[in-house]
Amino acid sequence: MIDTYRHETWSSRTGFLLASIGAAVGLGNLWRFPYIAGENGGGAFVLIYIGFVMLLGFPLVAAEMMIGRRGHKSAVSTMRDLVRGENAHPVWKAIGWLSLIVPFVGLSYYSVVAAWTLDFLWLSAFDTFSGIDSAAAEQLFGDRIGRPLRQSILHGTFMAITVLVVARGVNNGIARIAKILMPMLFGLLVLLVVYSIVSGDIREGLRFLFAPDFSQMTGTSVLMALGQALFSVSVGGGALITYSAYMPRDFSLTKSAAIICIGDTLVALLAGVAIFPIVFASGLSSSGGPGLIFMTLPIAFGQMPAGHLVGTLFFFLLFFAAFSTALAMLEPMVSYLIERPGANRTRMTVLTGIATWAVGLVSVFSFNIWADVHPLGWLDMDKTLFDLIDFSVANILIPANALLLALFAGWAISRATSTEELGSSPSMYALWRFALRYLCPIALTLVMIDLLT
Repeated sequence: MIDTYRHETWSSRTGFLLASIGAAVGLGNLWRFPYIAGENGGGAFVLIYIGFVMLLGFPLVAAEMMIGRRGHKSAVSTMRDLVRGENAHPVWKAIGWLSLIVPFVGLSYYSVVAAWTLDFLWLSAFDTFSGIDSAAAEQLFGDRIGRPLRQSILHGTFMAITVLVVARGVNNGIARIAKILMPMLFGLLVLLVVYSIVSGDIREGLRFLFAPDFSQMTGTSVLMALGQALFSVSVGGGALITYSAYMPRDFSLTKSAAIICIGDTLVALLAGVAIFPIVFASGLSSSGGPGLIFMTLPIAFGQMPAGHLVGTLFFFLLFFAAFSTALAMLEPMVSYLIERPGANRTRMTVLTGIATWAVGLVSVFSFNIWADVHPLGWLDMDKTLFDLIDFSVANILIPANALLLALFAGWAISRATSTEELGSSPSMYALWRFALRYLCPIALTLVMIDLLT
C-alpha cells in the first residue's frame, strides 16, 4: 500500500549535500546571475543578493526540507499525510502536485537547452570555433538548433543519461554521481578562474562584478536581486522536498540549508569570475542569456590562447551543471510513481524519461519547424511554444509553489512539528517563523507581480 511505502535514505551527509547543491546549481548560475549582477550595480547588487539569500532563501530552503523529511515520501504523499496530521485545509495538497508538475514540465524544456551543451562540447572538441566571428557564431547557433532530428536525438541522449543514473536509486545512482560530478564542477570552475586571471581581463571582470555602484541600484534592481536569491536556491521546484524525504533524522536541517545556499552562491560568483574576464579580453558584449553561452563565448574561445582546450572544459562544466539539476528534476516524478503497488524503479524511471522526452519535442520543434507558431499572437504576444512553457514554469508555477510552501510552513504546520524538525535555538526559530509568515510571502508576491507585468 502507498501508506506504508518507505523510501530509502541517504547513506551519507556528503552525498545528500552534493546532490542538493547540484539541484540548485544550473545553467542559470553560469550566465544569469553574473550578468544581472554586473548590469545592476556590481558589488552593491551582490551584497543585496547575499542578504536576500540569507534572510529569505535560507528560511525557505529549510522549510521545504522540513516538509520533505517530515513525510519521508513523495511530494504528493508527503503533503497528503501532513495535511491530515496537521488538520490543515486540503487545498495545501496542491503543493505536492505542483512539486511534481513543475520539475516534469521544467525538465522537458530544460533538457532541450542542456542538450545544446553536448552539441557545443562536440564542436569545441573539434576546434570549430577557431577564428569565428559574431556573424558566423550566430549562424552556427541558428543552424544547430534549427535541425529538428539532430536536436531530438541530442535531447533524447541527455534524457537517457539522466534516466540511467536515476534508475539506479538514491545512493547507487544520484549520490554516487553527485560525489563525482560536483567536485569536478568546482574543479573546472577553479581552472577556468585561473585561466581568466592569466589570459583574460581580470581587472575589468572583477570591476564589472564586484565594484559597488549604488547609483545603478533601483527598485527594479532590488527586485531582480530578490528574485534571483529566491529562485537560485531551487525553492518551489520540487527537488528539495523530494531529496529531503530521504534525509535521516540525524542530519541537521539548518546546517544543510546553509551549506546549500552558500554552495549555490559560490558557484554563481566563481562563474562570473571565470566568464567575464574572457569576454572583456576579447572585446565582446557581456549581454546575458543563451547568447552569451552559445554565441559570445565561442568567439572568445576561438581568439584566445589555448581557447580550444578552455572551450572544451567550459562546455564540460555546463554539462555537469545541467546534468546535476536534471537528476533532481526527474526524481520527484519517479519518487511518486514507485509508491504504486508493484512498481519498479527502473521501469518507472524509463517511462518518466520517455514521457519527458516526448513532451520536450514541443520545445525542440519551437526552434525550427514550429518557429513561426505563436499561440498567443492574437494577444500581441510573439512568444513561441518554448517561450510560453518557460514563462509558465519560471514566472508562475515556481513562484506560486514557493509562496504556498512559505505559507504552509509558517501558518499551517504546528509549532511542535516545526521545532521538532528544525532543532534550532528559540531565537533562531522565532526569526525563521517570522520570515516564513511575513517576509517571504510579501517578497514572493512582489516578485510574482514584477515577473507578470
